Amino acid sequence: MNERERVDGEGWLAEARRAPSPYCNERPGDGRITLVVLHGVSLPPDEFGGPWVEAFFTGTLRYSAHSWFEGIRDLRVAPHLLIRRDGELVQFVSFLDRAWHAGRSSWMGREECNDYSIGIELEGNDTSPYTDAQYLALADVLPALIAAYPGILEGGVAGHADVAPGRKTDPGESFDWRRLDGMLDASGYNLPARSREQARGKQA
Repeated sequence: MNERERVDGEGWLAEARRAPSPYCNERPGDGRITLVVLHGVSLPPDEFGGPWVEAFFTGTLRYSAHSWFEGIRDLRVAPHLLIRRDGELVQFVSFLDRAWHAGRSSWMGREECNDYSIGIELEGNDTSPYTDAQYLALADVLPALIAAYPGILEGGVAGHADVAPGRKTDPGESFDWRRLDGMLDASGYNLPARSREQARGKQA
């Protein structure tokens, strides 16, 4: 299967397990995608591997299961894609739709990143290293997304902290942007990650 065939005409990644979320709507305007936003997530904080993240993104979280969950009861959040610690891919929202992942945000002078971005959550936190399997999965997925939505070459790849500075910190200092750069370089896709740094300079 070549890169163009991995994302189907309805915006679903072939190798991802589907877990549809209600936390999405139609993209405004022409719906053109020009950015990928990376996030980090763990539920409860700093705990990995349980069912809670997926339940949260699909609106099925049992808030009574942990005292910390009461604090997120009113949140309605979902990315397009989750990469778990073992590299498993779970897709919640079609890439053609607007997932509710970035909140108040801007990139390269344009507000409301949800309107034009794809959100990818990495199971992790700001301080624990992300896994080899996650880097491999991410570096494998990004070329497929670029092939399907070449506008990503314009905005590239940014962290949640980059599009919502002062409000968000993920994917955190534990995320190795240089490693992602190198892996993309090896695949012949050097612009997405590097344009993140160029855009950050323009915003400064």
